[in-house]
Amino acid sequence: MKKQILVVDDSEHNINLIVDALADKYRISVATSGQDALTLVERVLPELILLDVMMPEMDGYAVCSALKSDSRFSGIPIIFLTALHDESDETKGLAMGAVDYITKPFNPHLLKQRVNNHLMLKEHRDNLENKVIEKSRQLDLTQDVTIEIAGKLAEFRDEETGEHINRTKQYIRLLATRNRELKTSVSRSMDDRYIELLTKSAPLHDIGKVGIPDEILLKPGRLTPEEFNVIKKHTVYGRDIIMTSAKSLGRDSFLTIAREIAYSHHEKWDGTGYPEGLNQTEIPLAGRMMAIADVYDALISKRLYKPAFSHEKAVGIIKADKGTHFDPEQVDVFLSCEKQFHAIALEYADPEEVIKGRYC
Repeated sequence: MKKQILVVDDSEHNINLIVDALADKYRISVATSGQDALTLVERVLPELILLDVMMPEMDGYAVCSALKSDSRFSGIPIIFLTALHDESDETKGLAMGAVDYITKPFNPHLLKQRVNNHLMLKEHRDNLENKVIEKSRQLDLTQDVTIEIAGKLAEFRDEETGEHINRTKQYIRLLATRNRELKTSVSRSMDDRYIELLTKSAPLHDIGKVGIPDEILLKPGRLTPEEFNVIKKHTVYGRDIIMTSAKSLGRDSFLTIAREIAYSHHEKWDGTGYPEGLNQTEIPLAGRMMAIADVYDALISKRLYKPAFSHEKAVGIIKADKGTHFDPEQVDVFLSCEKQFHAIALEYADPEEVIKGRYC
């Protein structure tokens, strides 16, 4: 299929010359004013624009500026057509994002060659961008699978089901999205990228349990104080495991949030949690949100040492611990979407058999 070119010129003579030079190889659309060009470009979405500089009302510079400020059209190559010969005019146009200048009167063969060259460059650039997008998609997929495998490793180590991973991912995504909807004090943090990373990181919250001895992690009865001190170390182990991987990816890698979650999701708002006894906003936001997601799921899940609590009872416990165990604002967010929490729990329900494991 022929490539689409938009010609913008208020001179019928110039338009005819361009059409005669290019119509055998390209599909040509024509606008005779700047405003018409801006209207037409939305309909035809050309692959290149030949744009006259000197036009009444809205000149070529204004049209170029409007197109470059719109993400839908900013990547379209623009070649200026001008009778101006001042070097400063050419510099101005190139600085605005034009890819070339052709002075009038122009040579049809030269025009055809320059158009062809810039279309080839655009095609090459588009191919590179597509390859980058595909490579990025593959890396994202690899990242997702790696996190999922690491999270499942911790769950299998604890003999819980993989549905716990699915539930906590959905819970924390819901909390983050609801914060944004309610415009809470932390909602500015909840852009799409943060929510995506938060959701991806959730499966790693208990990765440190791989370092806890079986006789403690899988003990069906009450833990002794000494045993509980051992099991609390899973937050430190989790942080260290993630930090080791993060060093190779840089400080701003996606594992930053995963590290915060693994290390701080057992901290409590009143400072009585572990491993550091942080209180209130000293606790990273990701950890405060994960605390609610993780506790809710532990409460509604059956374990060898406890029955599954009802959704209503779990909600009541979290509500009662507002301002002691949990961030009060995040509890309010949870209460505003607790029905959705219940729906997630039902959608990703565990099998009926007793699930071994321990919430710690």
